[in-house]
Amino acid sequence: MVDFIYDDTDKENADGVKGHLIATGNAKPKKGLYISIFKRIIDIVLSFGGIVVLSPILLGLCIAILIDDPGPVLFLQKRVGKNKRFFKLHKFRSMKMSTPHDVPTHMFDNPEQYITKVGKWIRAHSLDELPQLWDIFIGNMSVIGPRPALWNQDLLTSERDKYYANDIKPGLTGWAQINGRDELELLVKAKLDGEYAEKIGLSMDIKCFLGSLGVFLKDNSVVEGGTGEMKKEESKKDV
Repeated sequence: MVDFIYDDTDKENADGVKGHLIATGNAKPKKGLYISIFKRIIDIVLSFGGIVVLSPILLGLCIAILIDDPGPVLFLQKRVGKNKRFFKLHKFRSMKMSTPHDVPTHMFDNPEQYITKVGKWIRAHSLDELPQLWDIFIGNMSVIGPRPALWNQDLLTSERDKYYANDIKPGLTGWAQINGRDELELLVKAKLDGEYAEKIGLSMDIKCFLGSLGVFLKDNSVVEGGTGEMKKEESKKDV
């Protein structure tokens, strides 16, 4: 277990705050046949099947990305996995090659200027996340689970620890994603991740999976700028 300590002498992290993590105790591992066996089997079947069935779409997206902005098709990023171990997450590249490296999208003053035309569309429909089917297949992720935090989202990591949400594999989609996504404040998002960790099971995963279908088709809660941006925009309108 870890806790976040605010410290102005530290560098600002991806959550937009200054501070660092300290160890506070041991984690409480999740047990049960569903988590240890059946969930993994479901992940392998769905991820492999998804890669095969969606291969024409995956190829088409690769070509579209190359035509729009020549360069690598995939984007690799260090994320927080199960038990807070880091892993390399795969995404379709949606940002221009001229974009500054190692800077989270929400920390740009005007992130829209760095997003390609194809990138804007695939992000709106979460298609940039499809390469994570591979991450699921090799065991770094699950189909359903908390979205993997950036390696330096220390505040989010510590908040998730309060609910034991870091003790399970991160997912392609999850309970927080179908209940708000980008407009959720960080503390609310962590609490929803904790609700999933507490209620994890086949019925909960089915509910999350079905709820995610609408996100891929149409989603109005994707806001470039980061967590809570929709709330900030609403506040500006009220002034």
